[in-house]
Amino acid sequence: MGLFSKRKKTETIDQGKGKVIAFLNQKGGVGKTTLAFNTASALKAKGHKVLCLDMDPQANLTHLFDVVDPRYSLFHLLINQVRELKALHAPVNMAGVLKTKNGMDLLPSSQDLSGLELTVAGITAPRQLILKKFIENERILHRYDYIIIDGPPTLGLLVVNILCACHGVMVPFRPDGLSRKGLGHFYDILDQIEDMGVTQIPEVLAHIPNLMDTRRKQENDDLEQIKDDVREYWGEERVVDPFYNRVGLVKATAEKKTVFDYKSSEYLLLQKQFGELADIIANRTGGLGEMNVH
Repeated sequence: MGLFSKRKKTETIDQGKGKVIAFLNQKGGVGKTTLAFNTASALKAKGHKVLCLDMDPQANLTHLFDVVDPRYSLFHLLINQVRELKALHAPVNMAGVLKTKNGMDLLPSSQDLSGLELTVAGITAPRQLILKKFIENERILHRYDYIIIDGPPTLGLLVVNILCACHGVMVPFRPDGLSRKGLGHFYDILDQIEDMGVTQIPEVLAHIPNLMDTRRKQENDDLEQIKDDVREYWGEERVVDPFYNRVGLVKATAEKKTVFDYKSSEYLLLQKQFGELADIIANRTGGLGEMNVH
């Protein structure tokens, strides 16, 4: 009997048609949260039901939803999945944690999430599958079309949980040498998870050059090198057109709005770009659905 659920395990279980998409990069300052927030809004604008999960203890996505210091957060929902930690269970369910803004739902983060790895260090259940089990037990893929995860700038247990739970990954990066090195480390983590054999690894749907400055030739050179690396690893082009360091996006984020909240023509290009990211997610995860359980 498993330690997470009384349900019998089978080779595959119907988890619904929803797709879990993570925005990940071990390097901070790449605009990951802003891209996740606006892409979620683009999916919502296309008529999809969207849930955002803030898996970053810095809680920047939670801040964009106008949520401040929630009493209960995603941390408590995850701990509640682990029977061995019953003494730490919080008297709350998903409905008690859920927040909503502009038609999108959010499970907020809190600083508590930074202690997840230490909290679960002694359990015998698979620590890397806690998020996946939460999504399964709450039947989230039946309730939402897309679950957008904003991950932390690390490669620790939180990120491993995200990678074991998601169908696809979007990788924002700054076009520089450090990002190129960081992508190599990220690919190594994917290979390690595949070697674990506990779940299928997600597909990297797109790499997103962000905050690019056209005035710096070095950034263009670094971007071309990264494109070559990605093409070599994946066997095809998986780098989208750059997001430039535009005032409109900075303004929207500062006002806790998405680019779709503005009618001004200066936001049309950004709206188009985020719409294209939403299309990539929809098109490249169209054949994914059921997740293997071992």
